[in-house]
Amino acid sequence: MSHRTNRINPNQTQVFFEDGRFETLTNEELDEFFLQTGLVEKAENLEQNL
Repeated sequence: MSHRTNRINPNQTQVFFEDGRFETLTNEELDEFFLQTGLVEKAENLEQNL
C-alpha cells in the first residue's frame, strides 16, 4: 500500500495511506513500520535528513 510521511515534531511522524487513514508514530514505531514494509533504506535516509 502506498503512503507518505510528514514529520510533525522530532519524535513523531504521521503516515498517510492511500485509503485516507493516517497514523502518528514515534521514531521507534516508524522504524518498525519501515522494517515491516521493507523500507529500511528510506528510514535511514529520513534520519540523515534531520
